[in-house]
Amino acid sequence: MKRTLIRNAKIVNEGTIFEGDLLIEGEYIVEIAESISFKSSATKIIDAGGNYLIPGAIDDQVHFREPGLTHKGDIASESRAAIAGGITSFIEQPNTIPNAVTQELLEQKYQLAAGRSYANYSFMLGGTNDNIAEILKTNPRNVAGIKLFLGSSTGNMLVDDDEALEKIFSSTPMLIAVHCEDETTIKNNLEKYKAEYGEDIPVTAHHLIRSTEACYLSSSKAVALAKKTGARLHVFHLSTAKELDLFTNKIPLEEKKITAEVCIHHLWFTNEDYAAKGNFIKWNPAIKTAEDRQALWEALLDDRIDVIATDHAPHTLDEKKLPYLQAPSGGPLVQHALVAMFEAHHQGKISVEKIVEKMAHNPAKLFAIENRGFIREGYHADLVIVDAGMPWSVKKENILYKCGWSPFENYTFKSRITHTFVNGELVYNNFKVKDVQCGQRLLFNRQ
Repeated sequence: MKRTLIRNAKIVNEGTIFEGDLLIEGEYIVEIAESISFKSSATKIIDAGGNYLIPGAIDDQVHFREPGLTHKGDIASESRAAIAGGITSFIEQPNTIPNAVTQELLEQKYQLAAGRSYANYSFMLGGTNDNIAEILKTNPRNVAGIKLFLGSSTGNMLVDDDEALEKIFSSTPMLIAVHCEDETTIKNNLEKYKAEYGEDIPVTAHHLIRSTEACYLSSSKAVALAKKTGARLHVFHLSTAKELDLFTNKIPLEEKKITAEVCIHHLWFTNEDYAAKGNFIKWNPAIKTAEDRQALWEALLDDRIDVIATDHAPHTLDEKKLPYLQAPSGGPLVQHALVAMFEAHHQGKISVEKIVEKMAHNPAKLFAIENRGFIREGYHADLVIVDAGMPWSVKKENILYKCGWSPFENYTFKSRITHTFVNGELVYNNFKVKDVQCGQRLLFNRQ
């Protein structure tokens, strides 16, 4: 059996950092100790050189565009970028073409990923106004959850029938993940700006069109419905200060029925960046103000917000260069998310332990992912070595997304991912991805 010994690492796990060694046999972690003696000549030894060894990040919200939109990205290309960024597992969303709104279409996506994904994978079933029968067939053991768009985004999956929505919330024991923006508010705001600017609305108006009120109306409605029905609700990509009072830090994550996520772009950019970045930071929900960003950071650190994700959603350069109204929302992030959080660590905003909690431990807990997300003996060896003192710049030539661009282009990060292991395989080493697609379907500890 293949063995790898990682020596001289700062192992980050469950709120502590300790110096030690870790032994991998096959696809599992088999020993963690202060010092592990040399086993045999068959053991590959990697000297971590005192760098951080962390559990691979688990990204609970990505759009890898396959099937149907593979000119933007596909499972192979985007999972390859993910492992280069230290993300070893992902949960992909259903607004591909066709939309994954039946069990048959959902299973086809799993078949596409098998043997082609560099990272571990799961896919969500999409909810619609009329597919409750399909939702109720979902296997909680091997599907991450149900995704509902309460505001329109890429695709045509808007759930806007209140009766259908309540039926979904009251009928399924599955985790329900929601995109919250109020459609009527957005349409009214858009008409107001069209009256002023015609078709030449500037991108600087994006956060005013997809406004704080649009987000709050929708998320507060979803939270109220979850409380009424007892549904297990997870609110994706919070973007406003106003929404944060809907969530609590008074109980442990394992006991929460209502949880929340924040994405990298809402922690990094503000509306002041639209002038320079334009459509390249056009996301739904929109990036809001510096005050909103500060409030999101505070809620992340005090545990009202439970996880950090990316909402990785690539579009081509040509699509992003279109005028504001025609340019699609979304951008690629999986390759740069973890180093962006380490950058925030260098800025004194967050500890390494908290990064690991929010990007690995908590997604594993929140989705009840089996044997991943922690550095524990018997767990899958999904591991990342991070050198926090090795600067590098994001350039066209080192961007791995199929779309070929990044909102971080020309930024110099202080930290670098040096090694990524997926199921015990060294799949990434210092800017080189090994052609080993060993990702596995995620399983969940649920009845």
